[in-house]
Order: sequence, then C-alpha cells, then structure tokens
Amino acid sequence: MLKRSLTLICLCLLSLQGAYSQHRKNAYETYIDTYKGMAQEQMRKYRIPASITLAQGLLESGAGQSRLATKAHNHFGIKVSSGWKGSYILADDDRKNEKFRKYRKAADSYEDHSLFLQQPRYERLFRLSITDYKGWARGLQKCGYATNPHYAQSLISIIDRYDLTRYDKYGSGKQKKGKGVSPEEFFASHRIGRSNGLYYIVATDEDDLRTIAKAAGKSASKLRKYNEMPKGTDVYPGEIVYLQEKKSKADKSMKRVPHIVQDGETLHSISQLYGVKLETIYKKNHLSFDYAPRVGDELYVY
Repeated sequence: MLKRSLTLICLCLLSLQGAYSQHRKNAYETYIDTYKGMAQEQMRKYRIPASITLAQGLLESGAGQSRLATKAHNHFGIKVSSGWKGSYILADDDRKNEKFRKYRKAADSYEDHSLFLQQPRYERLFRLSITDYKGWARGLQKCGYATNPHYAQSLISIIDRYDLTRYDKYGSGKQKKGKGVSPEEFFASHRIGRSNGLYYIVATDEDDLRTIAKAAGKSASKLRKYNEMPKGTDVYPGEIVYLQEKKSKADKSMKRVPHIVQDGETLHSISQLYGVKLETIYKKNHLSFDYAPRVGDELYVY
C-alpha cells in the first residue's frame, strides 16, 4: 500500500511539473507573439537586436507576469534615476523598497529601454553587428545592466530556445547592389555602430557612397560632407561612414585622454573613429596642415 501511495504521489508531481512547464512555455510564446512587433520597431529605430530586446523583456518581466510588468508596465527592470520625471513603483531588488519606473503602457517601456541603452557606457554595443546577439548579451552584462553573474548566458539560452534571432532579420539580408534593395535589407546586411552619440555603418566591398546615401535617404553630397571626404574619392571596404554630421568634440570620456597613433592610421581615420571633425584634431593639437601622423604620436580629440 505504501509503495502504491508513493507511486501515485510521484505521478502527481510529474503531472504538476509537466503542467507548469507547459504553462511556462505558453507564457513565453504568448509574450513573444505579443511583443515581437515592438521589439522589431525598436530595432529599426535604434539598431538594437530584436532578439536581445525580447530576451531581456522575457527575463526581466517573467514573460510579462511579474508585479513590475502587470502593475507598472515595466518590462525591463529599469529603476528611477536622477533624470526620471515620471511615476514610480516600489519593489525589492538589491535593497528593499527600491524605486522602479512606472509607464502608462508597455510600448512606453520598450521605448524607454532603447533610450536607456543610449547612455555612453553602452556605446560599445552599437559597434557590434545587429546579428551578434551573443556579443550584445555579454556586452550588456559587462557594461553593468544587471548584477546577476549569469545574466548573459540566461539571455543567450532564451534566444536559442525560442529562436528569437528570426526577428533580427528584415529579409534575405543579402545585398544586391543597385537592385532595388530596401533600406531595411541594406542596413540588416551591414555592421552598424555608434560613436560619440552618432550612428555609422561599416562599408563593404559592394558599397559606394551613392548606394549608402540612397539607403540612408540622404544625398551623396551630404554624406560626403558629414564624413569630410574629398571630392573624387569614394568609400573603401571597412571604412566607417557616418549618417549624421560629426561633432566638434569627442565623447567627454576622452577628455585629457590622448589617442595613441597606430600603424596605418591617418588623421581622417582617427576622426572617423571618434566621430569628431578633423578641424578639432588640428586645433586641439596645434598641428600644421602638412602634419602626417607617426606611430606612437599622442593626439587629443576632446
């Protein structure tokens, strides 16, 4: 009788475990179906992989079922900072009764998550390919998004388990030069980066300035001006091409920090690296216009 009772208990536990697993699976899949469009919209606007946004939303909100998600529409566990002017909700995290941002709707949380990642400490992430989800996951952990030492691996596991990288693709992704490629397909096939608060793409061997300008919705002459390219020159494979005008100062993290010239670098390539105008480098370093960088030279860009 005892043996039979134990068998029944084990069967019940297994049944409950299976039901819980199925519920969890359904909750995750329901969340993905509900919010995949929002994640892709943020990817188009801010170049953050949709797979990363979805995985963070799933992990931080418990597939939309956490108290923060249900009561405050906060899907990413973002806390109140000094610049936050909206409502908040109290919840226990690293300490008791910490303040977390409260939103009117989930879409506001998704938008704020993208804006949150525009902080300088996350800038290195935007130098990664939009398809490098493992690099993004590890970068988020390294930049301090969460204190959990297994945060990156948790994101990667979720992305792999639910095949979330399918939402990082706009189309076939293979660029066919001049063949009516949409802007989404064009940018999905390129490495997108961010430096000094400015977006850039890395040119491939199939690019010229005209095709990049067309995809960006700008004129070739404007891109030439943004990137300080002399007339008669064109982009080369691996070159940084900014889609906005470079700034007169580099990021403030470069204040009083010199750039050490490496082999093969030019003043133009250095200015592209930091998203700063050539004129700034000349003035900050009191250079003559016939100056040629030498390996080991120290140049200031802020």
